[in-house]
Amino acid sequence: MTRLVIVVEKASDWGSYYPSVDVVTAMDYLREPVGGDDERTHVINLCRSYKYLGTGYYVSLLAEARGHRVMPSVRTVNDLRRRSLYGIAIDDLNAKLTHFLPAGGRDTTDFGTLVYFGETAYPALQDLARQVFEMYPCPLLRIEFERERVWQISSVKPVGLHTLDDAQEDAFAAELDRFSKKLWRKPRARRLYRYDLAMLVDQNEAMPPSNKQALKHFVKAGKELGIEVDQIGKNDYQRLAEYDGLFIRETTASDNHTYSFAHRAEREGMVVMDDPSSILRCTNKIFLNDLMVSRKLAVPRTEILYRDDTKGLRDVAAKLGYPLVLKIPDGSFSRGVVKVESEDELEKATSELFQHSALLLVQEFVATEFDWRIGVLNREPLYACKYYMSRGHWQIYNHGAKGAAKTGNSETIPIRDAPAEVVKLALKATSAIGDGLYGVDLKQVGDKAVIIEVNDNPSIDAGVEDDYLGEDLYRRIMQEFLRRMERKRLGINS
Repeated sequence: MTRLVIVVEKASDWGSYYPSVDVVTAMDYLREPVGGDDERTHVINLCRSYKYLGTGYYVSLLAEARGHRVMPSVRTVNDLRRRSLYGIAIDDLNAKLTHFLPAGGRDTTDFGTLVYFGETAYPALQDLARQVFEMYPCPLLRIEFERERVWQISSVKPVGLHTLDDAQEDAFAAELDRFSKKLWRKPRARRLYRYDLAMLVDQNEAMPPSNKQALKHFVKAGKELGIEVDQIGKNDYQRLAEYDGLFIRETTASDNHTYSFAHRAEREGMVVMDDPSSILRCTNKIFLNDLMVSRKLAVPRTEILYRDDTKGLRDVAAKLGYPLVLKIPDGSFSRGVVKVESEDELEKATSELFQHSALLLVQEFVATEFDWRIGVLNREPLYACKYYMSRGHWQIYNHGAKGAAKTGNSETIPIRDAPAEVVKLALKATSAIGDGLYGVDLKQVGDKAVIIEVNDNPSIDAGVEDDYLGEDLYRRIMQEFLRRMERKRLGINS
């Protein structure tokens, strides 16, 4: 079962709150471990200070040594001491605070706000408070702001429970109650599985990486291996502490919650696929192209277009010839990809796409009946698919079709039947990125293969990618999670 333990430095620090069997003093926690082998323990460390080698520091340190999930973690405690980290990128911070401070506050040069588990009393600053909390998960924080020419965060500091006044104590109690209910929603009578894996999905996503039947196959494969696979959503960020690993099964981007989840999971020492580095490397086509070229791997002839560089726009057609394919750097499922066949079409397309990105990728058009997709897991080929172009269209996905986007047929074959040069090139492409789960898209004309892109969380749909391996495809992926979680438990680097 799951047990919640609230640690306070002195019993009197809890004097204003209702008595609870979940509350223990720091000395009691340090002297005598709590929790048994059949229950997982989550610790909220509310000591007065987390000073290095102080009481609060040792509570977090020994909690981690005992296998307890603790907030704040030792890493968070250490990060909060490093003032160089306070330069948090809040693009509209100056506008937020200028708007928030009342009229007549233009002469104000400093300001601070308390944050309770990511919540603040000021709605205008709520997004900022949550963002800081996600970076520094700590029960009680004070964000200090200062202004010279513009507002900026001057410090992020942990706050002792004993320093709160009556109104602040009420606010803290309400957020503690809300937070603990959300984080540890229900106790388990007994832990039936060796490991727990969170699978991040978006039930409303129009084109998710895995369809519902595939998600069921992942759950089933996990159970067979002693892994409980639990589907979570973007509102379950704080529940990550419950799990041993994270499997992202929604379309990733470096500027949304999927990256935040991956980053948090990695920071917590969890097994995560795909990891934040892979997301950063795969979701930007310009980065990928440079990476492949630097490794001397074959890609279509490519140029980079820069906004307001009219000369570059004129030169690109002369270098590559029509037709051309324009791409925004972070498009997925063929979105943000346009084919042009004349100067007029090029100018029109770039005018539209430059509204989304300051740089565009432009490539020669490589006509093929289908694209290869080679699935790669931990540097080994996993599956091979042919994705055929949508009927009457030049791409696999036709987003311009009436009604829902239409897709071409697919054919999944044994890895051994895929062209050796295609598989070899796919493995070289992923070796430059990491050892996670990837899908490499390639085109082959004659004997020559070129890399189109590398996907960090490739499509795995029931009835498509599993057409040859069947349930073994899901089992192999879950086995890799199991291998990595076992190595984490034994303290072995993957």
